Amino acid sequence: MPALVEPGRKVFRSPKPDAARLLAFDLITEVNRNMGYSNLLLPQALGASSLDERDRSLVTELVYGTIRMQGKHDWIIEQISDRAFSEIDAGIVDVLRFGIHQIHEMRIPDHAAVSATVEVARKRLGESKASFVNAALRSVARITKEEWFAPLDLIEDPIEQFSIRYSHPEWIISSYFDLLKDWSEVEQALKINNEPAMPTLVSWPGFSSVKDLVDIGGLPTEFSPYGAHWKGNPGTLDLIKSRKAGVQDEGSQLVAEVFSKAAKGQNWLDMCAGPGGKAALLSSIARGRSISFTANEISNSRADLVRQVVHGDQVLVGDGRELGSMDQKYDAILIDAPCTGLGALRRRPEVRWRRDLKDLRALTQLQRELIASGVSALTPSGVLGYATCSPHLAETTVQVADLLRTFPHLEQISVVPFLPDNLLGADRAGALSLWTHKHGTDAMYLALFRPRSG
Repeated sequence: MPALVEPGRKVFRSPKPDAARLLAFDLITEVNRNMGYSNLLLPQALGASSLDERDRSLVTELVYGTIRMQGKHDWIIEQISDRAFSEIDAGIVDVLRFGIHQIHEMRIPDHAAVSATVEVARKRLGESKASFVNAALRSVARITKEEWFAPLDLIEDPIEQFSIRYSHPEWIISSYFDLLKDWSEVEQALKINNEPAMPTLVSWPGFSSVKDLVDIGGLPTEFSPYGAHWKGNPGTLDLIKSRKAGVQDEGSQLVAEVFSKAAKGQNWLDMCAGPGGKAALLSSIARGRSISFTANEISNSRADLVRQVVHGDQVLVGDGRELGSMDQKYDAILIDAPCTGLGALRRRPEVRWRRDLKDLRALTQLQRELIASGVSALTPSGVLGYATCSPHLAETTVQVADLLRTFPHLEQISVVPFLPDNLLGADRAGALSLWTHKHGTDAMYLALFRPRSG
């Protein structure tokens, strides 16, 4: 028997968001409101879900894409809202970003994008906020994306225009121009930061080879002798599960490769091992040469991750800034220093929204302290490598100049003799300087040093 409803009264219908969009929105909220990391949260969530491959791809694009482009989406929100952006409820902001991304950046019909997003809003925000979201997204869909962004052509300042169009904070755009000195090249660098990065596998010598990666369907990397690109989820591969190979950007592989070619002696140290990417590769290379390898990591939990991939080599837990005061000295030290991470914006989309110039000042001071410790821990004939996943002048060229001024007994070693023959345009004043738009890698930097002879 049909339910009786009072005349003129609307029947309440329970919200029915699809599982993929609901998961994506929850992850976006976790990243934006609780300082989560998308590259860690997303694989965990997908691994625990029962979604099919199509829905997994949808979740991936919604999470990474929305976070990458949210600066651009926020500009749209400012145009359609009669309230100041800072006064809009945080949940509404995130769900509008999520909806605008589907309307403007994905091949989803506008009506489907709006209705599906409203169902998520009903479930997570409630009916009244969902009504606001519905009206706002309908106003977005009334005109085309091209019409929305036509006014940007009238903005003469390229920093302001590119900040909106390519969804990057202005200080990052300015820092790119400081290095590239060409607005068309800056535009290329910004564009590619918004393109998804294909996973890259790394073979660990003694445990796997590039042939092993190719045999399972990988495409060999262009520059690294250890890598292969992989279409799909690397976590499903037996080589990864058995810890015979890893997942590592080609640029990071090249830093380890160049450092290992320049390194001397029988005792190597990775001072800031992090989750263990470079440490794993360096450990395997060192083992093949009968070299003792040590990794140091300040975090206990991350040190445990390092132990899983260095296959029995020594892992220390402590502040790298204190190693210089210890008795132990090392023949080759890599300082893969904490940095702004501006070189990995394709894979860590939230970084662009979390870093600012205050962070830069604190990080460059930390980098100087780590360098001082590394210099003290180096043997008289040793090699010191300083690396960042950032092209920023303050974290690279300026830091090198400060090092050479502070420690005049050191000299810089050119990386050129250690570079692959086909790697062009990667030398910045004797240091390795990779760019995503030029080399297809993260924008990594590596400078090498040694004590002056005599």
